[in-house]
Amino acid sequence: MAPKDQATIEDVARIAGVSIATVSRAVHSPERVADSTRKKVNQAILVTGYTTNAMARSLRMGRSNIILVLAPDIGDPNFSSTLIGIETEARARGHAILIGHTQNDPARAIDYLKYVTSHQAAGMILFTGRLPTGDAVSAMPLPPTVAAFEPIQDGTFPYVGVDDCAGGRKATEHLLAAGHRTIAFVGDTQMRIAYQRRRQGFDSAMDAARIPQENRIIINGDGTTASGQHAVELLFMRDQLPTAFICVNDTTAIGVMNALAARRYNVPLDFSVIGFDDVPQATYVSPPLTTIRQPRSIIGKAAISRLFDMIEKKEGAQAPTEQLIAPDLVLRGSVTSPKFSPDQ
Repeated sequence: MAPKDQATIEDVARIAGVSIATVSRAVHSPERVADSTRKKVNQAILVTGYTTNAMARSLRMGRSNIILVLAPDIGDPNFSSTLIGIETEARARGHAILIGHTQNDPARAIDYLKYVTSHQAAGMILFTGRLPTGDAVSAMPLPPTVAAFEPIQDGTFPYVGVDDCAGGRKATEHLLAAGHRTIAFVGDTQMRIAYQRRRQGFDSAMDAARIPQENRIIINGDGTTASGQHAVELLFMRDQLPTAFICVNDTTAIGVMNALAARRYNVPLDFSVIGFDDVPQATYVSPPLTTIRQPRSIIGKAAISRLFDMIEKKEGAQAPTEQLIAPDLVLRGSVTSPKFSPDQ
């Protein structure tokens, strides 16, 4: 195959197992291609690096019906589920979706932005929580843009996502109602606004219950399984144990549960654990994870709807306001009352 920056339509067709004509239709007239075929072509485009070439060709045709979705990790269940809502609404309005997989690489993000701005895409949805910085980006005339799932640090764009603070508060209130008074919050960070808001919800509920600071154990983390495992090991080293863990996401919660199981502790009889997101894996761990569910499809539809309001220049649509959607508490098997009451 040619080098990545010289990928050809033949490369895409060969990897997708379709004809060159089918690739062309998938790029230029996606509504004429079966969903399964279009997905194979899109995956081949990502593998070959033909994405930007395809985007440029389509946009040079003078069409302004391309919506770029810029995502740091296309394997994240939050992204894939939300994309369904975005794509459904976009196709209903005659627009096509192109996925810009940045892999948390600012250079990749800048490449996608260059194509979008130079060829006048209709709009953009950001899952990245930020745009790359620098003079090259600041000089770009960006199309209408909406942030989803992760707010932009400086509040430049409208934002659509779950009410993280309410979710953190709801999770904490559930643990408090079960009788827990010494609770660890795992995943505190300055890098993610969404996670900071979940911590705020935790503190809000603990304040309302008049739980003293010494009963709030805050552990930093980056949202990975490893960070959840590390949190447990750290607490055992400190001999500072809670009766329950509230985790910044389900991935962290699964790490916590794995580490507790490795030490032969039982969840929830010895420790309760609650997560956030409700990813598919949450139902497969033992016990199934109690968590806060993000309404991903609703968020996707709301984000694309807001973007179309901006594209159509509806009054007030450009304002960098937030649309926060209430999360749900999903009760499973990882939370119960503590072994001992606070008075024992």
